[in-house]
Amino acid sequence: MAQDASDKTNQTYRPSDWLAYLVLRFAICWIQSASLERCDRVCRLLATLLTDWIPVRSTLLAENFELIYPEWDARQRRRVKRAMWHHLLLMCCEIAQAPRKVHRENWHEHFRFSDRRQLLKIILGERPAVLVSGHFGNFELAGFITGLFGIASTTVARPLDNGFIHDFVMSFRSMGGQHFLAKEGSSEQVQELLRNGGKLALLADQHAGRKGCWVEFMGHLASCHKGLALFTLSSGAPMMVCSNVRKDKPLKFDLNLLGIADPLQPGEHLANVTTLTRWYNECLEGAIRDTPEQYWWVHRRWREPPPSLSKRAA
Repeated sequence: MAQDASDKTNQTYRPSDWLAYLVLRFAICWIQSASLERCDRVCRLLATLLTDWIPVRSTLLAENFELIYPEWDARQRRRVKRAMWHHLLLMCCEIAQAPRKVHRENWHEHFRFSDRRQLLKIILGERPAVLVSGHFGNFELAGFITGLFGIASTTVARPLDNGFIHDFVMSFRSMGGQHFLAKEGSSEQVQELLRNGGKLALLADQHAGRKGCWVEFMGHLASCHKGLALFTLSSGAPMMVCSNVRKDKPLKFDLNLLGIADPLQPGEHLANVTTLTRWYNECLEGAIRDTPEQYWWVHRRWREPPPSLSKRAA
């Protein structure tokens, strides 16, 4: 399927967009010219600045930590906050360096698969598959490594407003055979992809609004897109929940298979949209609680649920 995330509805190519793109390219040039060790040191320094000196999204971080980990004291929250900023910054460096450092001859030096046989059996098979992850670990490089093996996948994304940066990011992501569909109006294209045995990769922890499927995530109600569960239930495509977690060094990862929901092996979690949505959230939650510093606490995952749901939860 051809790349189709270039729906340029809200994109602009103004001089200010070009300047922002130029700054990004200069930053990437510096990252690619530096060693990973140097990038790591710079990321640690910037993480300290963002934690202790520059209050970037500090209110949201405090709210999320208070909601999910009320037992943490101020010292623990500061430690995880600093580690999270380090992770996010280092993730950007890894993305910039991966095409030059990781190839088919040395990928095993950078990625370790927890269940390689089961994972490859599904993504190399003729059946369609729905690959689910979240804003956790280096999810971008999970798509990169599967593309390196020649496994084409398609994901759904909202086009970036800056057209220059959008085109650049799409060119990087498509290097490994990843294809993209615009977030709006792509339902029929997704169904066609799955009918043809394609592989669909999606981030599961994005807020779906008041009409989404509300289930508990990390102990609190969160709105999830119903489409993820519907794609599996309507097409018979196995759903695989995966994570790509950094180990003790930059560009060293454990690519973990957290769970498989296969309609050919029915269970209670495949009963309906709600049960399947609850299941994949539980899979992600377990991994996040093991390594909380690699989760994107900077995004607003938990919103106020509709009054009817709030009363029911109470």
